[in-house]
Amino acid sequence: MEQELAYSFHLGSDKNKSKIAKKVAKDNVSGTTSLANNAIQNAKNLSDVNKHNLRDYDNKKELIRTILGTNDIVKDVQNLYLIEFEEARIEYNNKQTRNDRKIENYFEKVCLSQNDIACEIIIELGDMDFWNDKDERYRFKMVDVFNEQIKDLTKIVPDFKIANATIHFDETSPHMHVVGVPIIENCTRGMKKQVGKSKLFTKTTLTEIQDKMRNACIKSYNKFYEVNTRLKEKQKGRNQDINVKDMGDYREIKKQLAKKEQRLEKANTQTKILDNTSQDIDKILGSLKPTKLNKNNMVISSEDVQKIKNYTKDVKDITKSVRSVNDLNIAIKDFEHSAFEIAHENRSLKYEIELKDNEIGSLKKELSTKDKIIHKLQAEKEKLKQELQKFKGFWHSIMSHFHKRICYDKDNNYKIVSDDLYKNGIFDDNDNEIANNIYRKVTIPDENKQTKNKKKNNDTRF
Repeated sequence: MEQELAYSFHLGSDKNKSKIAKKVAKDNVSGTTSLANNAIQNAKNLSDVNKHNLRDYDNKKELIRTILGTNDIVKDVQNLYLIEFEEARIEYNNKQTRNDRKIENYFEKVCLSQNDIACEIIIELGDMDFWNDKDERYRFKMVDVFNEQIKDLTKIVPDFKIANATIHFDETSPHMHVVGVPIIENCTRGMKKQVGKSKLFTKTTLTEIQDKMRNACIKSYNKFYEVNTRLKEKQKGRNQDINVKDMGDYREIKKQLAKKEQRLEKANTQTKILDNTSQDIDKILGSLKPTKLNKNNMVISSEDVQKIKNYTKDVKDITKSVRSVNDLNIAIKDFEHSAFEIAHENRSLKYEIELKDNEIGSLKKELSTKDKIIHKLQAEKEKLKQELQKFKGFWHSIMSHFHKRICYDKDNNYKIVSDDLYKNGIFDDNDNEIANNIYRKVTIPDENKQTKNKKKNNDTRF
């Protein structure tokens, strides 16, 4: 069976800063932390990206390949700012009458704002299972694929200016980090040319970009690796979180858990009491004295025996309560895990059904169109058939007329016309013989006879 490859195109976001987001990011198609990238909102963030992408802290730099830019991403972005925004900055400053409104350094100004100074995109083809048994030579051929992805990204999103592109081969799956600046022009407020991530990368445009990039990537991969591999189907809503609170029996189980937690709290209170009671039991046991007759036997009052019995009963009750709560916690975790798996499978099935429905709809439209074409062709066929029958009748009438004029009426003019038609190829040998041979009979096809008879019958009614 032909292997299908997963494709990931991920744009860094400030939503990735939470611990939960970083944990989820580790479970990406490569099994690496390559997707745990955050929004680049200031120079410090950019410096952190530089350290991570170029592996400044690592000795495996031979597995890091920069295909665009230098070994200093911060300077790459700053130089890009000068190239793209300096002219707009000077133009803006020339219009200002107050020095405090002038912009001395646009890069520093954006760093101090709430906007992202740059964006990071992660591009990845294939998952951990696919790359697990591939050697270094096979992996490094991805440099050609990623080089074309840079060209494709430049064509698809020309307003995203790329400052640096670095490939990581030191993790389970080769992937590329692309750092660039989203640019918007013709702004009415401030500089005419500005950074504009939210306007360039919307939910709609990002989906379109991802679709175009994934198609371009598999074409490049097949070209350089000389294969005919397909991409895995893009799962609808793949990056959306599943809200377990919306799942069927979750709320009911949550209520049960709340009740058990109350019991657990009560058990904890009882445990504290038991701790104090334990001290009393220790005192009782410590004060026991051997009997006079047998030193191995101890004397204990019936009151102390009852205290020990009550203590034992309380321990059993509390242990039972704690165990029931723990069992329910385990059940909740198992349920959540199963619910996640089922929801994920349902999303995939719904998407497959949606694709099939679309395919069926297209086939129905195509079938309807073909049916219309068939009906139209059948109507045209009948029309042509009728016209042909008319022509046949007309032709036989002509031949019959020539036959009478030449053979019976001895009309020489028709003889001249007949010979002329024969010389010019309009009459063939058979037609010429019919016109000139008195013994040849001119027969009219049955269809024409029926038409003629029908016409005569209609005429006799009036």
